[in-house]
Amino acid sequence: MTEALERRLLVPGSALLWGLQFAVLVPSLALLLVALYGATPAQVGWVLAVYNGAGFVAALVVPALADRRGDYLAPMLGCAVLTLLLAAALWAVTSLPLAVVALVVLGAPAGVGVSLLFAHLRSEGAGTPQVTRVRALVSFAWVAGPPLAAFLIAGAGERAVLPALAVLAVLNGLTTAALVARRRRRLAEGVPTAGAPDDAIAVSRGGVLVVALGFVLLQSANATVVSVMALFTTRDLGLDVVWSGVALGVAAAAEVPALLLLGRVGRRSSDLALVVSDSAVGVLYFLLMAVVTGPVGLVSVQLLNAWSFAVIAGTGLGLFQRVVARPGLASGLYANTRRLGGVVSGPVVGLGGATTWGYGAAFLVCAGLTALGVLLVALALRTASPSSAAGAGVTAGGR
Repeated sequence: MTEALERRLLVPGSALLWGLQFAVLVPSLALLLVALYGATPAQVGWVLAVYNGAGFVAALVVPALADRRGDYLAPMLGCAVLTLLLAAALWAVTSLPLAVVALVVLGAPAGVGVSLLFAHLRSEGAGTPQVTRVRALVSFAWVAGPPLAAFLIAGAGERAVLPALAVLAVLNGLTTAALVARRRRRLAEGVPTAGAPDDAIAVSRGGVLVVALGFVLLQSANATVVSVMALFTTRDLGLDVVWSGVALGVAAAAEVPALLLLGRVGRRSSDLALVVSDSAVGVLYFLLMAVVTGPVGLVSVQLLNAWSFAVIAGTGLGLFQRVVARPGLASGLYANTRRLGGVVSGPVVGLGGATTWGYGAAFLVCAGLTALGVLLVALALRTASPSSAAGAGVTAGGR
């Protein structure tokens, strides 16, 4: 395989496979807990809470350790092995407590694989536009993954998800091993590594925390949309539940071209300008969602949702890699804003169900969260100054 072909295939292939791995597992996990281990609804809730809590810790610890070694591919290979062991463990165990142990010990660190991939890209010289384009492949995986899992479950039962997970783990291991071999060959040939791009933004640790808080609010608004869509569609609009799936499917499908477009626009626009565009588009989306009355309006406005989340997913990840000096810590911190956003979304959904306005009230709250989140990010970036990676003295990386 030529160098150019490797560069074109390995990283995109890896991104797609890591995305598929979790797009198959995550939507199926609650069903697996019930079908294979007899978990009650309450038990499903606390198991997912424990699993996500362990994932939160792993997303900070594992990439930080990789930063110290300056090697993100070896831990990625370890994540693939852990995923394979997780599939085998969930297949073999018969009790819920043992399944929880497997999820915490094996599944939580295995879930860091995609963050390590983006940390590797940064360390190899990828800037925000390149990261955004690769992130589009992860989004595409999330369009294909849940239907694939549903097809497997419908055709062969819930347990069929586990062999599929094992196959994806093996494929992830093979692509990561190919990336390792490519790096070793380049080092043996004396080809210098590019290193992180010279586009760091000097932000204080307090500023990084403000950026992170802003993105937690932005992520919470998006998580609320996913959580409340079925309730809003059926109870507020009086439509069949299938329309919630259509709406979310349109948003997910449109997210891929939106990310690819961002990859081009990002070359000419600042991160701050793109984040501000997210505020304008996101607020408009939530306000329209609060007043839509039928399926056509419901589906049409999802194009705005796609652009808004594309900015959060693509530009947001690239921005974290610029304000945090260490690529692994940056990617892990960004991933955890998604988890914390999911926590914040719970009370927002509950508020919608408790008001006379209905679940449309949740969208109004999301409009406010989006505006506040972007304001926090803008304030942090306005006080920062562009700096070289070597000179970005006060960052979360401590350099």
